[in-house]
Order: sequence, then structure tokens, then C-alpha cells
Amino acid sequence: MTAKNAQDVSRQPRSDAASIHGTPLGAGAEILNDLAARGLVHDTTDRELLAALLSEGPVRLYCGFDPTADSLHLGNLFPLLLLRRFQLFGHRPIALAGGATGMVGDPGGRSTERNLLDAETLDRNLAAVKVQLQSLLDFVGGDGIEPAILVDNREWTVGVGVLDFLRDVGKHVTVNTMLAKESIKARVESEHGISFTEFSYMLLQANDFLQLHRLYGCMLQVGGSDQWGNITAGTDLIRRVEGAHAHALTVPLLTQADGSKFGKSVGGAIWLDAAKTLPYEMHQYLLNTADDDVEKLLKQLTLVPVAEILEVMAEHAKEPSERAAQRRLADEVVTMVHGEEHAKRATLAAQALFGGSELTAAMLEALRGVVPETVMSAELLGDEALISLAVATGLASSNGDARKTLKQNGFAVNGVKVASAALSASDLVDGTYLLLQKGKKNRHLVVLSA
Repeated sequence: MTAKNAQDVSRQPRSDAASIHGTPLGAGAEILNDLAARGLVHDTTDRELLAALLSEGPVRLYCGFDPTADSLHLGNLFPLLLLRRFQLFGHRPIALAGGATGMVGDPGGRSTERNLLDAETLDRNLAAVKVQLQSLLDFVGGDGIEPAILVDNREWTVGVGVLDFLRDVGKHVTVNTMLAKESIKARVESEHGISFTEFSYMLLQANDFLQLHRLYGCMLQVGGSDQWGNITAGTDLIRRVEGAHAHALTVPLLTQADGSKFGKSVGGAIWLDAAKTLPYEMHQYLLNTADDDVEKLLKQLTLVPVAEILEVMAEHAKEPSERAAQRRLADEVVTMVHGEEHAKRATLAAQALFGGSELTAAMLEALRGVVPETVMSAELLGDEALISLAVATGLASSNGDARKTLKQNGFAVNGVKVASAALSASDLVDGTYLLLQKGKKNRHLVVLSA
């Protein structure tokens, strides 16, 4: 879905959209209706004042992303998509890459200190994160879209002396206030406590909001509910220093029905970087979403209008085993992150592995990079070709092992069990591909060399 198309569908009237305390909001504040309908409003500062501000015209808002790794993950897509939602409703998002805060580490949601990153690692992570931020927000604008702004908080932090920071920022924030914030309170009361380094993170983030307010007129910071203390520290600082009323809005943390953290698989995080998590793997992760979670994720992790999501869920309810809602979720998210072509390839790859239908060249081509691959010469075809290929691909440890597996009916070629070791050109799909399988899970793609 392009930004323009997303804008068009996102601005359709919604009869199911909630309003603040039952009072209809102005056109500019329609984003709050949409967020409420999706269950995306966890907490805000004064809602009526925020609604009035959003109704006055385009508002500049920001969300920060610390480069703690060389890629964002699926959980980070939640707040990043929040910025995009505001952009599609005519407001101007500021994506902050935390080059400075990333050097300290957010204490929220952790029981122990983060490992501090060296400058080289931080720079590498920051460069990668900036690319992902730029790919998911519109930095050009036009046709009713306000161009996004990308900033790095090192711009106003590096070079500031500790005494200046204490006088200009620390003077306006009491320790009592900081200790009352849940993210700090939990760490202070934990077994390991909190270092002064991470204790100061709240001041750095509050200063970010102040600087963005001064530089860009930023009036709203958004983020996950675990960021509420850090965000409101910024609104307080702006009020004390500038005498202005800034706003905060947080969304619930994205969790699964069992309470586990969203975006984690058996192997770890689901990364947005295709080199760390294949688009196919992301697609499969989302396809495996539980029925209890899928409606929520469609509302909160896609740009599909709420009314349309309800239609999808109605169809899903007729035949849950077909997993229509999960397929829509997987297609929408992978398309948004990696592009429509990768979503199509992920579907084709899954059909090749699990579809139970006749394999096509498109399905097997989509498996490249998903399963191990070996290039073979046509000269290797013949009466004992399967034995040789099984050893060459590592599906068998020796010719004897391969013959034993074949005798036990353990090999399949292109999804069909085989009893003969012979392979000919007719076994190649489209004259190029062959999918060799041992048992239920061990698969290897064989490609005929040109």
C-alpha cells in the first residue's frame, strides 16, 4: 500500500470510531478517533486540550528510537507506525534516532543495567536504524502529507558540558518527581538498583522534547506505555522552562494473548532487517498468530481501516482453519516493511513447503534464500543421481546412508515420495528446479546450472 492509498483509506468516515468523552472531534483530531477505535490510546495528558490542538492544524510530534541494535524489530514497528498514522492524518512526525540516549540506555522495562555500546558500534547501529526510519515514513510529502523530519539527539547533546546540563535541565526536575516515575521506581526497588547513568536517562529524554519544541515547535511526544514517565518529564520541563503546554500520548505495549512480548520467536527477535530475519520468516511468524490475537494485531499493526478489519474477521469466523485474518495480517506487515513482492514470494515459498499442491517454478524460485540451495550440472542426472545429490546437499552422510534412507522411503522429490535413485530432466520443474526432501523438515533446493 502506498502512502497516498493509505491516506485515502485511513481518512474514510468510521462509524465505529470512538470520541473523547462522547464529544465528536474536529477533522484535525480525527486521528484520536482512529486510535481509540484500534485500542491504541493507553494514556494521554488532557485529552480535550490535545483534541483541540490537533483540530487547529498540522501538529508536529515525535517518537524516539534508540539504536541498541543494528536493526529495529517488529515490536519497534508499533510506535513507528503510530508516527505514520499521524502523518496520514495530516500531522508532521519527527523520528528521533537516539545517538545520545543510546549511549546511556533506557532503564525502563529492565531489571539490570544495559551494556554500554562503544562509539563504532553505536554509529553502525544508528546508520542502519536511520535507513529503516526513512523507509517507513514519508520524508518527501505532498498531496496533503506533511514530510517527516529525521533528527539525531546528538545534535544538541554532544558538546554540552555537564555543569551546563545540570544548570539548564537538572535544576528544573526534582529527584522526588523522578523517583515517583514507575520506570525509575521499579529499578530503584529491584535487587540490582539503578546507576546514576541510567537514572539520568529521563533527563536526557526530557531535554530532547524541550529541544524539539524549541527547534521545530514540537507539541506532542508519543511512545509505548512504558515511556510515560520519561515523556511526562519532558512535558513538565517544557512547562517550567518555556511556560508552554506540551502533550503526551502513549499506546499499550504490544503483547500476545498469553501475556508474552510480541515480536519474539523461538530464535529471538523478529528483525525488520531482511538480512537478520527473512521476509518469509516474518510472514510465517505472523501467519502463526493465535486467533485470540489476530484482530488486535490487524487493528494495531496495519493501516487497514477498522471497518474493513471487522469484515475480514467476519469472514475469518466462517472458516477459522483457513486463517484468512492471519494471511491478511502477514501480507500487510511484510508489504509495509519489505514491499509487496516479498510478501508474494513469502506466500509462494510457504505453498512450496506446506501447500500440498503441484510445485511451480515461481514457488521454487521463491524458496531461494529460504532453504539451503545447491547448484548442479545436468551431467549429474542419471540412475544414481539422487544418492549423489543427497550426499552433496548434506541430507545424507554417505552413499550408504542415502541408500538406507531411500530404502526406508525417506526421500521426496518435489513433494512426492520416491523409491528410485534415478533422476532425469523430467524431474526438474521448468527444467531448472528440484526440491529434495528428507523426512518432514529437511529440505534442499537444487538448481540446474545455466
